[in-house]
Amino acid sequence: MEVLARLANLPGALPGACAQGLIWGIMAIGVYLTYRILDVADLTVDNSFGTGGAVCVMALLSGQNVWTALILAFIAGLACGLVTGLLHTFMGIPAILAGILTQLALYSVNLKIMGKSNQSINVDKYDLLISLRWVKEFALRNPVVMVILITLVLIGILYWFFGTELGCSIRATGSNPHMSRAQGINTSFNVVLGLMVSNGLVALSGALLSQYQGFADVSMGRGAIVIGLAAVIIGETIFGRIFHNFALKLVSVSIGAVVYYIVLQLVLTLGFDANLLKLLSAAVVAIFLAVPYWKGKYFSKPVPKKAQKDSGSAALPQAQAASAGPAAALNGPARSLDQKDLSRAEAEKEEQPHA
Repeated sequence: MEVLARLANLPGALPGACAQGLIWGIMAIGVYLTYRILDVADLTVDNSFGTGGAVCVMALLSGQNVWTALILAFIAGLACGLVTGLLHTFMGIPAILAGILTQLALYSVNLKIMGKSNQSINVDKYDLLISLRWVKEFALRNPVVMVILITLVLIGILYWFFGTELGCSIRATGSNPHMSRAQGINTSFNVVLGLMVSNGLVALSGALLSQYQGFADVSMGRGAIVIGLAAVIIGETIFGRIFHNFALKLVSVSIGAVVYYIVLQLVLTLGFDANLLKLLSAAVVAIFLAVPYWKGKYFSKPVPKKAQKDSGSAALPQAQAASAGPAAALNGPARSLDQKDLSRAEAEKEEQPHA
């Protein structure tokens, strides 16, 4: 009965979980760009997320409007990605170490931006785009509605950008950098640009979260890479066989973040210790990472031995024909040519008048 009583409180907590999932989903889209498109493990996101929140809050406190604050946060994220990209390409530092170095430096940068470990902002005094206070309102300013609109606009822009020549070259760089360089593509520039776009989205997500919760903290992005990877893996596991379009894959990442936060909210509603939340997050990510492996190993139908024998026997004549192909191709026309010459010579001999 106690469990049922706790589950009865779950519907009231779902709007907040969906709002947070959608906000973190924008960050997860940035992680997807580096993890799946560029094939680079970027750990900068743990503190570039906080950089976006710090810049946004300080811009609002200084009198800037909310849209200017969001643009400044995005530019700050671009700068974070630029530093990581230059460390990786220009200085030859491995991508993981470059991300760790930038992440470490950004902790001090975030402290310097805010002047202390956290800064709060009141929705009553400042014109914010989203707020936790409006999460249950049926209005346009509801965080769920507003973040869905922002996410759709961002996905549309990314879908257009990665369909351009520059965007396709970035995707080619992540798919096969050696072949891309052979085709004359500047892979170093593409890696830097991809990291900039990724961290710009991460910082934008941090700016939205700081408005939603009403404060920015120097460690608000700790564990962001885990949440981003969880959203990517969950989205691919659920929608991998359905969504093949690039835009739909980005949508699946955003939905994966929402599913992740709903699962966390469900577990917390059932009375799970909040101090073990990071442990739960790691367990959820590990399970969803293992699901594709388990599907292939334990749940896929084995190929019957008879089918294997039939395919082997059918492949043997083809292999023999392929191995004898060049000789047959050379000898066959010559043989037919000799037969024609012989028949023509016999016909001419018969037509000759007898002496």
